[in-house]
This record gives sequence, structure tokens and C-alpha cells, in this order.
Amino acid sequence: MAKRVYEVWKGNNKFFLGGRLIFGPDARSLLITISLVLVPVVIFCVFVARHLLHKFSAYNAGYAVLIVAIVFTLYVLVLLLITSAQDPGFVPRALHPPEEEFSYDPSVTGDIGGRRTPSLQFPRTKEVIVNGLPVRIKYCDTCMVYRPPRCSHCSVCNNCVERFDHHCPWVGQCIGQRNYRYFFMFVSSLALLCIYVFAMSALYIKFLMDGDYPTVWKAMKHSPPSVILMIYCFICLWFVGGLTCFHLYLIGTNQTTYENFRYRADNRPNVYDRGCLANFLEVCCTKIKPSRNKFRAHVQEESFTRPQAPPRLHHDPIEEDDFGGDRRAKVEDDDLEIGDDLLKISMRRDYEGFDEETQRGHSSNSLQTVVTLEEDTGLSASVPQFPENGSDGQNMSRGRRGGSWEISPLEGGVSMHNESHN
Repeated sequence: MAKRVYEVWKGNNKFFLGGRLIFGPDARSLLITISLVLVPVVIFCVFVARHLLHKFSAYNAGYAVLIVAIVFTLYVLVLLLITSAQDPGFVPRALHPPEEEFSYDPSVTGDIGGRRTPSLQFPRTKEVIVNGLPVRIKYCDTCMVYRPPRCSHCSVCNNCVERFDHHCPWVGQCIGQRNYRYFFMFVSSLALLCIYVFAMSALYIKFLMDGDYPTVWKAMKHSPPSVILMIYCFICLWFVGGLTCFHLYLIGTNQTTYENFRYRADNRPNVYDRGCLANFLEVCCTKIKPSRNKFRAHVQEESFTRPQAPPRLHHDPIEEDDFGGDRRAKVEDDDLEIGDDLLKISMRRDYEGFDEETQRGHSSNSLQTVVTLEEDTGLSASVPQFPENGSDGQNMSRGRRGGSWEISPLEGGVSMHNESHN
């Protein structure tokens, strides 16, 4: 049975409900975040909001304090789950590097078989035009793709993420193009929830002071949960409130957290800034792109077992001249000036003749080779031409039978010959 995409996913993500929900590798931290939101609200509803039900007599408005707290908390938790449980904009991995990008660089050579040949080059960066300005994009060795503009590889999830903002450990997921809007809504809503709980707790202390507990100390001593909630919300508000303000600035200038921290000191122009209003409309009002990954789709076995070695794309003319064609014909047509190469080729011919004669039922003989070493000109050699078929080849085969190799000294050199015994 064919596997599904999420079953062979190479990232560090965790899938639930058959690939319908996707989380980061640190998804357990999501439970901590939920508890940090849910527990204070439960304390507020039990120890504060319950006592405010009858403080607003008109239209029983006191019940609204409890209802707003519950609905607001559910809204925050839903935003948290939407941010954490969906594809933030993962770029699908490629099975092999882009073939059209390979080229041979003659200035960089390598040794292949003792010969210097051009090296296969692969550009690590490319330039694309964004809003009329060039933007450099990089090649990702892990995903084997050129990252789109504003895309970066998350080391935690081990995926390239479009419009990568950061990896948030509190939500256990990357923040990217497809979930940044929900992340901002979650952070800003959580800040408003902190303000609401803090205000209602302070209001309850005020009601206690107007009643039987005229001093602040007595009122706080009567309702310790209210004091704890006020301190807790004040501390959290510095965190989520400051984060909300920071992301408001990023949205207004059309930046990401990654770009702000990395390129802040470079003073490079922001090619994505289209004005404050247009930047807010782009983040808050544009349609979210569908996921580029079909996690529940079936995949073929070869699609994830195929070796990732890049295929050869260009036919190298140098290699064709050196290694292509019939090598035996090339040796027979040219005189070689290196004795060792000639000896190897002659021995190879002898082995081929041996195989042919064995198939015909004849015994084979060694190939007669003569190598003469001359003192003044170096090595020179000659190769006898043998017909490959016909009667002449059979006669020659008979003439080579039953020989023995001898080395005899010659004047001015050494000769190797084969003596045939009739």
C-alpha cells in the first residue's frame, strides 16, 4: 500500500489525526501555554467573576463579566490551536537539485583519469527582481531548492518556511506566511485578556473597599486570588503587550522578526515596504494561500527512495573526445609514442582474440608484440594489423599457436618476440 506524504515527511514535525494536524517538534510546550492561559481564567471565574454577578443590578450586567471572560478565553485558545496546528508555509522539498542550474566552468578544472577537465559548478545564490529591485536568494542544501524571497530554513523544524518570521516555542510551531496573521491575533488577544482580568480584579478590590473592607490592605487580605491575578496579568502584559507593539511595528514597515534582527545593522532598503496602510492590508486582509503540501496524499515508493545524486545534464565535449567512440579503431589509426600504453592495448587485443578462438573451438595463442627501445629517439612501437574476420584471420590465428616469449639483447636496445614452433 502506498504511503502518505506525512508518513515519509523528512522534517521534524509531528502529525495527528492522519496528517490533518501538523505541529512542530516542540509541540509539548503548547500544553504549558494552554495551562498558562486557562488556569488564571479559571481562578478568575471562581474567585472574582462569581462575586461580581450581582454588583451590576441593571439588566444583570454582572453575568456579562463571566461570559466575556469565558468567550474571550475560548477565542484565544482557538487562535493558539490554529497557529500551532497548521502548515505555516513549508516549501516542498525536491528529490534532486534543479538540473537546469548545472554548468561546466572551464576556469575550474579537476583531474579525471590524469586529464584536466572542467568542473561541474552549481550556483549557491541567484538574484530575482522584487518590486523593481534585485534580491538575492540562496540555495538550500537540505531541501534542494532555491528559497523564495523572504524564505528561510528553520533549524528546529528542519524545513524551509515562506516569509519566515521566527520559530515560537510557546506555540510549538514556526511562524510563517500562512499562520502569521493568527499568531498576531493570538498575541494581541492575549494582551487584551490580561488587561480585562487585571481590570476586573482591581474592580472587585474597589467594591470590597466600598463595603466592609475600607482599606486596600484589608480588601487585598480578604481576596488574595484577586491580588495574585493582578500581579500575574501585570507581568504577562509586559511580555505579550510588548510583543504586540513590536509586531505592530513590523507589520507597519512590512518586516519579519528574522529580517529585523538580521539586517538591522546593514541599513539596506526594504524592498517589501509599500506604505503603512498597504502593509496592514497585506497582512490582515489578503487571502491566505493554500498549503503547497498535501500531507494526506499518496506518494509513490520511488518518490522517496530515489537517490538524490544530480544527473549529468550537459554532454561534455572533452569527455566525448577522450572516452567516446571506438577506442580500438583510434589506437589502430594512430602511432602511440608511449610503450606502456601500446603494450596494454596489445594485450587486450590478445584477450579478445582468445575469446573469439575459444568460441570457434580453436586454441588461442599469444599476440606477437615487438617493442624496440632506441637510445636517440626514445620509444617507438608498431602494431600489426589483424583482420577481424575471414580466412586471413584464421590463418593468422594458426601462425600464432604454440609460441613462447623470449627476451634477447639487440644492438642499441631490447627486443621482445614470439617464436613459433611448427
